Order: sequence, then C-alpha cells, then structure tokens
Amino acid sequence: MTVCIISGAEASRLDNCLSSVAALASEVIVVLDDRANDGTDEVARCHGAKVFIEQWKGHIGQKNSAAEKATGDWILSLDADEALSPELRDEIAALLQNAEGPPFSAYSFPRCSRYFGRWIRHGDWYPDRQTRLWRRGTAKWGGIDPHDKLLVEGKVGQLRCDLLHYSMTSFDQQIKKTIVYADEFVRQCDAQSRRVTLVDLGFRPAYRFLRSYVLRLGFLDGWQGYSIAWMTAFYTFLRYAKAKEVQEQSDPETRAISRGPHS
Repeated sequence: MTVCIISGAEASRLDNCLSSVAALASEVIVVLDDRANDGTDEVARCHGAKVFIEQWKGHIGQKNSAAEKATGDWILSLDADEALSPELRDEIAALLQNAEGPPFSAYSFPRCSRYFGRWIRHGDWYPDRQTRLWRRGTAKWGGIDPHDKLLVEGKVGQLRCDLLHYSMTSFDQQIKKTIVYADEFVRQCDAQSRRVTLVDLGFRPAYRFLRSYVLRLGFLDGWQGYSIAWMTAFYTFLRYAKAKEVQEQSDPETRAISRGPHS
C-alpha cells in the first residue's frame, strides 16, 4: 500500500503522521509545498518517504499529484496533521490481508479531531467521515478547493475506527485559516456568478450554530463544542459577507450610489 501525504511547513507534526503508518505502508509519497523551509522534507526522508517539492496547486491539485506517483495497489491519503489510530491501522491491515481481497473500490472512516485538549465527539466535527483509502485507478480528487472530495468509480465501504486529526493549535491559527477559506469561497462565487442575498447573511450563520451546538449535540463537548459552534457560525457569516462586499463593489448601480451625486 502507498501512503500519500501533502504538506506545507509541518515539521513538528509530520513525524507523528508518518510514525502511525510505518507498519502499514510499503511506499510513502510526500508532496511538499515549495514554500516550506522548516525542515519538513528532512523529517519525511528520515522515515524513508519519497519527497517531491512542488509549487502549490491547491489541495485538489496537490493530492492528485501525490496519487499519480503511487505504485501500490491501494492508496491511503493523509494530511500532515492527521494520524492513524492503532485501531484504524489494524483494521486497514486486516482488510488488505483478506485472502479474497477488499470487496469495495474505496473505504471511508470517521475522523476525530483534537481541539484545545479535547477529542471532539459531537457537533459538525464528528463523525466527519473521510473517504481516503482506495484501489489505485478507481478514484481521483475533485470538489472545490479547499474542500477536496474523492470521486470514486464503484462502491465505497465503511470502516469503523477513527482517523485522528490534530486540529487547531491556537485561535490565531483558526482565524487565519477561516479567512483563507472565506477568500477562496469569494473567488468561487465570482467564478460561478453566484449572488449572495440577505437570507444567506441572516439565516445561514444562525442555522450553522444551532445545528452544530444543539441538533448535533455539540454542547456535550464542553466549552470546546461551544467554541466550534460559534467559530463555524462566524466562518459562515464571514464568507457570505466578504462575497457580498465584492458583489456590491462590482455592481455599477451600487458604486454610483456610494459615490454620491456630486462625486
């Protein structure tokens, strides 16, 4: 099996990721953002990984580039801030060692995120199923950056054990990531000529908080569940507000009103 990882400057977290797959992988491919200069490449090479330093092409482009380099019959895709739990590692090993072969083209498994000292088990963040294991030649990455999605030819089976996700290390990191994702959403709206309405601004953020904290039981995750619900609502508001701002700046009638009659 080939493990494919895309990474930026993640020297402090990549070691954990690679250690978790050491007993499972016959080949490890790491596609590294060429802007990373913190020694991530050396960490990868110390684990025997094949490192390819490439210009950033977006999540989808980087993941497809890594998968295209794989030679194993099966591919497992991970991010640098993720790791297999021992239980998931053993579950995958048993699946691939089955004498009859895995019956599905690809497999998904739940992803459990650690957020400020707590493993999150409710809300919008769990079970957060990820399809990351597939037979080579049966899938490719698609979707819309930065929310990549594996497009599979054939049926997808479900594994039971958790992929571990070591999420935000600080609120500053979370807010910066939120802004990056919101800016990408704005570009998508512009490319698709999507119009943002006041309903988007007024309804969607409130609903996302209600869904995360109440309907999906985020309140059971303590203050961290409360924080996730609010940050999800904030991200939802921010992306639509920024799209609305760009939309009105490009609207001739709105620009005329903002300049006033004597400008």
